[in-house]
Amino acid sequence: MPGFLPRRTARGAPELDRAEHKSWQNYLATVLRMTVLLNRQLTDTHRLSLADVQLLDLLDHARDGGMQMGDLADASATPSSWLTRHIKRLEDRGLVGREVSPHDRRCVLVTLTGLGRTVVEQAMITYANSVRTHFLGPLTRPQIAAMATTCRQIREAMLTA
Repeated sequence: MPGFLPRRTARGAPELDRAEHKSWQNYLATVLRMTVLLNRQLTDTHRLSLADVQLLDLLDHARDGGMQMGDLADASATPSSWLTRHIKRLEDRGLVGREVSPHDRRCVLVTLTGLGRTVVEQAMITYANSVRTHFLGPLTRPQIAAMATTCRQIREAMLTA
């Protein structure tokens, strides 16, 4: 609306306008529902959470067959203390292994085991089918491309902030 000034909160900060609010709420509701759905399907089918699958997939695509804990924390956007406990649980299940990096003895390298590779390959089928059915299915190819561009722009802006 031309000349529209957003209301201000008690502290004087402008509120979201109607379009901003609707856009954010639709995005948030979609992400939360999709996360719950994926977690349920992955847990029921593979006894893995979405976070488990994300970590295993990162390791599966690592160039050198593994990743340093610090790099894994950065790539998964998780705090190091949480990641350490999470990797320990995956290690206890025989899905990953940890070892001292041969290049830098101060670093711990996390790698997928053979079982971990098999499990993540199976889980990624469930993951892909669910994403295609529930998230991408209602969209056209141009809408999917536009969403990819938009999300990349948002992510890049947050990384430089």
